Amino acid sequence: MSRVSDDFLYYQVAERLEHMVEKGVWKTGDKLPSVRHLSREQGVSLSTAFKAYSALESKGLIEARPKSGYYVRCKLRRQQAPPRAPRYTAPPEGLSLDDMIATIYTNLTEEGVVQLSLAAPGHELLPAAKLNKCLLEVLRLSPTSCLQYENVQGNAILRRQLARLSFNWGGSASAEDVVVTQGCMEALSFCLQAVTRPGDVVAIERPTYFGLFGLLKNLGLRALEVPTDPLSGPDLDFLRQAMKKQRIAAALFIPNFNNPLGSLMPDDRKRELVALLAEQEIPLVEDDIYGEMYFGKTRPRTCKSFDRNGLVLYCSSMSKALAPGYRVGWCMPGRFRKQVLQRKLAHCITSPTPTQSAIARFCETGRLDIHLRNLRKALHTQCLRYQQAIDDFFPAETRVSQPQGGYVLWLELPEKVDSFELYRRARQHQISLAPGQIFSTRGCFRHHLRLGFGNPYGPEIERSLQTVGKLVRELAGA
Repeated sequence: MSRVSDDFLYYQVAERLEHMVEKGVWKTGDKLPSVRHLSREQGVSLSTAFKAYSALESKGLIEARPKSGYYVRCKLRRQQAPPRAPRYTAPPEGLSLDDMIATIYTNLTEEGVVQLSLAAPGHELLPAAKLNKCLLEVLRLSPTSCLQYENVQGNAILRRQLARLSFNWGGSASAEDVVVTQGCMEALSFCLQAVTRPGDVVAIERPTYFGLFGLLKNLGLRALEVPTDPLSGPDLDFLRQAMKKQRIAAALFIPNFNNPLGSLMPDDRKRELVALLAEQEIPLVEDDIYGEMYFGKTRPRTCKSFDRNGLVLYCSSMSKALAPGYRVGWCMPGRFRKQVLQRKLAHCITSPTPTQSAIARFCETGRLDIHLRNLRKALHTQCLRYQQAIDDFFPAETRVSQPQGGYVLWLELPEKVDSFELYRRARQHQISLAPGQIFSTRGCFRHHLRLGFGNPYGPEIERSLQTVGKLVRELAGA
């Protein structure tokens, strides 16, 4: 009798929760009450509350997140397929890639514009008050008020804290392995300069972050684009064949949550990539700027964790995780540390003292771990809500990536849609987008779009996505 009663109770609780989800009382990405809270509020046993959540989870309505609780999942009207590899398309006539990028990113902080083009956290997600406190503390405690030059290699306490972070991705770095830079782009630049000469060929992903094109151009380097799958990362067979045909001086990849695909390269393929490049002593510059923004149980491993020859030059930054404006990045350049330090001395000698000290203090007090846990929860929820909006407002043919971390969604739109024209029309509505053409030197991805979900989802974001969906339908002739 007790068993029948228990089954009836959990079914009742589950059914009422399901109705409330369907009515929008709990929306996609919302956190549900804990099992203990549900048990107490509904007057049922813990096992009954747990069975109610398990029933809803088996239906795909909710999901359990490690050490976080239960959340409402996307309830999509259709099965979203991942974007496909594109056919080659020429860039817009009379408009160069540089012109397109400059047009889109001239005013990153323009007031009144909804920024769906950025792969960065909204300011609401950043611990401004605690960072300000750390900055004031280090200014007060420093005998020189942080007015003096910092160590060329970087603040010693900060480098020790950054070395400790390597343990999470399978590394065992020391403070001596770390070189602090002004942002990740400077780290990438120093590392590329350390392993290449003007005229060399560098393998990069296609698509990839458009900022790398200008970096390669400024260094006099040529890009070899390696097709990249939204699920598995770079095509290693393509790279293997390319290595037989020409000399490749280095590779520059974003294995963890590639920008713009959001792809996560599986560990076995990371190991294969490192081994493949090591056969010909080709250095790999690894951009891991999104590595800490994972949605799963554990932090993804890096290519650096499989490096046994010092050929992987690891680069990252606090720009996506903590403080974009502080411009604190770093690299672990392996056997090329001396060369990287020479480039830094020639370029800027040292990095700013106050921001390094403040972030070192923030990490030292244990605040970084707490902040990152909260940030990951928020990003996962925002990702689900943006996906739900795309499902609700965009044409049925739209394909969208299913990232396991990072800040961006990659969309394949109906073929008639020119994403740069979509950008122009969206700007008339005070909405900024990142059209697909800017993520390839060859002008591919004409009907693709990158959407950043770093800004918390709310009425303004929902209206903007609804507007963009309407514009896509108009351009598609739907």
